[in-house]
Amino acid sequence: MAEISIPGVGNKYKTNDYIDALIKKERIPLTREQETLDRYKEQQSAWRGVNQKMTELRESTKALYSYDNPFNNKLASSSNENAVTAEAGREAAFGQIKIDVIKPASTDRFISKELEKNAVVPQGTYTFQVGEKTVSFNWKGGKINDFITSLNRRGNNVVKASLVGVSGNKQSLLIESLKTGDENNLVFKDAALSYALSNGIIEKTKAELTEFGTDKGEFTNPPEETTLPEVEQTGLPPMLANDIELDEGTIYLPPRTGFSIPVTENITANDSERIEFSFSLEDVEDITEEINERLATRPELPDAGIASYEEITIQNNPSETNLPPVPTEPLVPVIDAADFYVHNADGTEKKIETSGLAPDPNTNERLVSISLKDYPDMDSIVVRNRNTGTAVTITTFTAFDEKKNLGYQPVHPASRAGDAQIKYEGITITRPTNTIDDVVPHVTLNIHNPTEKTETIDIAADKEAAKNALIQFVGTYNQVIAEMNILSTNKPEIITELDYLSPEEAEEANKRLGMFQSDYSLTQNKTQMQSIVAANYNWAENAPVTMLSQIGISTRASGGGSGYTASQLRGYLEIDEKKLDSMLDSNLDDIKNIFGYDKDGDLIMDSGIGVALDKQIGSWVSTGGIIANKNRGIAQKITASEANIRRLETQIDRKEAELKSKYGQMEGTLNNLQGQANSISNFVNGGRQQ
Repeated sequence: MAEISIPGVGNKYKTNDYIDALIKKERIPLTREQETLDRYKEQQSAWRGVNQKMTELRESTKALYSYDNPFNNKLASSSNENAVTAEAGREAAFGQIKIDVIKPASTDRFISKELEKNAVVPQGTYTFQVGEKTVSFNWKGGKINDFITSLNRRGNNVVKASLVGVSGNKQSLLIESLKTGDENNLVFKDAALSYALSNGIIEKTKAELTEFGTDKGEFTNPPEETTLPEVEQTGLPPMLANDIELDEGTIYLPPRTGFSIPVTENITANDSERIEFSFSLEDVEDITEEINERLATRPELPDAGIASYEEITIQNNPSETNLPPVPTEPLVPVIDAADFYVHNADGTEKKIETSGLAPDPNTNERLVSISLKDYPDMDSIVVRNRNTGTAVTITTFTAFDEKKNLGYQPVHPASRAGDAQIKYEGITITRPTNTIDDVVPHVTLNIHNPTEKTETIDIAADKEAAKNALIQFVGTYNQVIAEMNILSTNKPEIITELDYLSPEEAEEANKRLGMFQSDYSLTQNKTQMQSIVAANYNWAENAPVTMLSQIGISTRASGGGSGYTASQLRGYLEIDEKKLDSMLDSNLDDIKNIFGYDKDGDLIMDSGIGVALDKQIGSWVSTGGIIANKNRGIAQKITASEANIRRLETQIDRKEAELKSKYGQMEGTLNNLQGQANSISNFVNGGRQQ
């Protein structure tokens, strides 16, 4: 059977090989162009590497002459860092500071009595105040651990709490303020005050308290109300002060009684005054049933009558009995209606909210605390026991200046809020914090503990920071020189000399070796940089230090005999560390000046190694600088090369399609001829057999 051949598909006549050979020849320009494109991209990457290294050198150089230069850094060392430390600013004066620490600033830290492990904190509004800062939150009641978590979450750097283990089954609550100073006392308010009193955290103190309400003559009937609450019913007796009882510092109000007590001017004159009292409720026999019975059985008085004479009629006046009005419905008991008011000078009243006050678990008393700054027009306090089956017991009233005397004192203080006290230059100084930055110019003192003797703080130059900055400068400078050597010179030993390169870095460096050896701008830049670091900068007449080589930094700092080594000839800087340390000890300011100084007195650094290098490198790395222009030119070449590649690829694709078409037609023609030849052969062979 003759071999089957499909034109353009089969390879009977090796046409595919012919086409591949022809296309390969056509691809030679494309391959060259692709290699050119890769070379452009490598050059672009190399310039970016130079730009990065030069930028790092520029930043390192600026650090040596800018305002933040390390030569102006100061170090403060203390003879007793356990008691006092310091931080020196750049403008601090050299010398010694003599300090006595009398006491550090402290905070209020109060400990409760011993509590059970499963202690519960009752519900209420818990308010803590430290200075002008207040933390307040509503607590639904629960375990003390959960209360501590809730308080600390809201503490806001004002107050925090923790538990102190006392024994296996006992613990104490530690509550502390987070602000030091005499003015930052820890104050408990609302439910926090009740809890602190009942759990032995604080106790009342009688010092500097003004008491009132101790004499029954101070009490008068409460003023008439312009608006009556719904609990007031027709037929209820008026709330008068006649029936209140005063006994050993407590005021007893039976049902349906009340009073008004004036707040004297010596109290209201100071808006930092606070008035406090406690009250408790007691169930007694309800009076509504008796009143209802009395009203139902009271006598009916006859009509007063009239007198007539001829055409004159005179109506008699009704009898005066002072009987209460008869209610249309029987009276109902009144509960939960013991109300407290602040009465203002203009006759208005403002109710004191007491529903959120948690009762003391031991005494069942609720503490009411009133700040006069919240009620500037107060002239009296009004109490109305509207209840019909509840008696109210109130403690006598106390007033105190909450800025001077909180009215309470801690039972077990771990520490008390106080100012820091130090002695400087024989003067005793107090400050509210342990960070004091306004005593010694440009020096911040940090107070830790009292001192037994006068301690010394030395202010000295930070020579280590200056040395590290110089080492950083030399390192980045050498990296730039090395990169320029690699790109501008085709000598493998340049790379082998750089023993700090990793194998991978050395391999990448070999790819860049001699890449720009025909570009003389790199060589010129290297020469200019070498001239800058080797130049003499005479910043003042008879200046003792004017060159880098004088401080132990040069291309021959390590010595090496009378001649230069190959590495030294390539322009790398070396450091003589001993010489550098010695010069930093004795000539720190002079070293600073050779990197940057104001030559013409306009307060702008205009001369020095740092200034000159910054300008030189800036011309290369700045926007629109030399490297940017070189990369812009390469980018244009890359764009043109990519366009050439697309054109050549299209041209090759078209050529390949054309060749496949022509060779396909040729194969078809040959196959037809082969078929005709086979037919003739078959015909001739068949005739012979006949």
